[in-house]
Amino acid sequence: MRAEPAIRRLQELGNAELEQLAALTVDCVEGGASIGFMQPFTLDMARAFWRRIGRDVAAGERALLVAEDEQGICGTVQLVLALPENQPHRADLCKMQVHRRMRRRGLGELLVRAAERLALECGRNLLVLDAVTNGDAARLYERCGWIRVGDVPNFALYPDGRPCGTTYYYRSLEPAPMQAPRRARGSADS
Repeated sequence: MRAEPAIRRLQELGNAELEQLAALTVDCVEGGASIGFMQPFTLDMARAFWRRIGRDVAAGERALLVAEDEQGICGTVQLVLALPENQPHRADLCKMQVHRRMRRRGLGELLVRAAERLALECGRNLLVLDAVTNGDAARLYERCGWIRVGDVPNFALYPDGRPCGTTYYYRSLEPAPMQAPRRARGSADS
């Protein structure tokens, strides 16, 4: 019996994590996932993507979760935290990826639930995301209680160039403490 993958937050990307995440992204794109990349998609392109994400993670602009099993990183999801100052209570859930060898085994739900918990830890109680309309991920989010907002036909492309619609979702979490924006001294409101 295999152990459930361990999920942890990365505060920075070392070379080993970068290589494993790049390989994961290549696997997802080769498997047809519409996650923002087109074929041909190379390992070098994936490394460049993860280096950019690593800078955002190190700067605290994104939170990054990875799932690991005995073979290494097999899943990931991100929370975009760097949003306009009038949205301190929310985050965007994005770039959820599950290796093809781990699909249909519950890892997607584990990552979603971990991201929801992490959002609360980061003081965020509203999450939004988009997914391929009627795709596996959309069905997962609906099972997890996300609310469907609406569909945009032909919004994006699959890696092979076929168009796909996108569905937007949101999820309200338990209230997190709200912090009012700081006002400058001597402002008209003081």
